[in-house]
Amino acid sequence: MEFDYYDWNEFKKFLNQSPDKDAAKLIATIQNIENNGLIIAERQLWVKKLDNNLYEIRSKRASNIQRAIYFQVQGSQYLITNAFTKKTQKTPEIEKKIARNRRSKYFNKEDQQ
Repeated sequence: MEFDYYDWNEFKKFLNQSPDKDAAKLIATIQNIENNGLIIAERQLWVKKLDNNLYEIRSKRASNIQRAIYFQVQGSQYLITNAFTKKTQKTPEIEKKIARNRRSKYFNKEDQQ
């Protein structure tokens, strides 16, 4: 399985603004998912389904909780839409909305080609 990024520069900016250890933990979690696959990732609670073809990568270090939302493009290709620091129990609706909009734009763009 392989992750790509909807907007790498935005994701990199998020990582740069995060504490170094939190950013490293999120990157390590993404690499663990890529290396071990979704079945193990689900068992390890590294991923969680949010909606139809919308999932979150779950990374936690101490009290800092990072999330990255992604969707399946096709087969073993996945696209990370956005990342954020989680401050409440529930995933913020605005973050899910951003991910849904980017997923729609991605598939609409693909259909037009």
